[in-house]
Amino acid sequence: MIFSLIICTYKRPLPLLKLLRSLKEQTFYPNEVLVIDGSSDNDTMRMLCENNFEKLKYYQVEPEFRGLTRQRNYGIAQVAKDIEVICFLDDDTVLSPTYFEEILKTYEKYPTALGVGGYINNEVKWEFVGDDYHPKINEFYFDGWKRKDGSRFVLRKRLGLDSDRQPACLPDFSHGRSVGFLPPSGKTYQVEQFMGGVSSFKVEVLQKHKFSTYFEGYGLYEDADFTLRMSKIGDLYVNTAAQLGHFHDVAGRPNKYEYGKMVVRNGWYVWRVKYPNPSFKSKFKWHIITLLLILIRFSNIFTVNNKKEALTESCGRMFAWFQLLTNKPKIIL
Repeated sequence: MIFSLIICTYKRPLPLLKLLRSLKEQTFYPNEVLVIDGSSDNDTMRMLCENNFEKLKYYQVEPEFRGLTRQRNYGIAQVAKDIEVICFLDDDTVLSPTYFEEILKTYEKYPTALGVGGYINNEVKWEFVGDDYHPKINEFYFDGWKRKDGSRFVLRKRLGLDSDRQPACLPDFSHGRSVGFLPPSGKTYQVEQFMGGVSSFKVEVLQKHKFSTYFEGYGLYEDADFTLRMSKIGDLYVNTAAQLGHFHDVAGRPNKYEYGKMVVRNGWYVWRVKYPNPSFKSKFKWHIITLLLILIRFSNIFTVNNKKEALTESCGRMFAWFQLLTNKPKIIL
């Protein structure tokens, strides 16, 4: 399949360089690589001028096109006419050699797939335990694999508020388990959502449907919004054999107060994209879990080294929750 890679970046020349170097090791190399730069400086441009990468096209966008979703939409408009699949990668990822090969295999195996997500392999420690394993309260178990469960999920289990669907599928009260709760089994799983920074879609999908400009700047949960919308009209998959590392770079991220507001407000938004008219029970559970997570984040003030970040993020979350009572986001479909 003829495919394009779009990398949206913002003031991260060194992480981007590491990603582009990992491209050279790919068994399948993209037919074109588009770097869409929202930086206000020229550091990324200089880095690319000093290094030679095959089939790379560079675009430094004007201010009106800055922001993750706007840069993605800009990049889609620049791809060649014969492209069949467009892949997206975060600029702070590093690929395993067969990443693109595995992504394209998935489209061949599942011809109806609208999109295929990759798998981050460096953030969670998993252990294969087989089919007859009975997990402890502080463990998560799926498809023969187990991992340690975080304190927030342990508490939710005890309160009967855990997700009632498989990972990467959204419950009717939202607050599900992300794609990170799928194990490194090498299998392909049908899902409803996956991460935008390790994603791909058929070009005809992206010609008809755009990334929402509701998500300004950093764009937290913009990927959930888009994939949940696409899952309503067709099939999405995650291939856990299409692996890469995600090395979180702090450059370009919002302050913790703004981040906390995004967690709650954008979280409410994507929930209502999937479930426009949830039941009273679902609404109640969404709010209870949201408040519970705010309390857990606030308690981190007493347990983590960076107490200021825990406090400011908690305040951002609480402000956004109160704001929802009188000023809910308008859903853009």
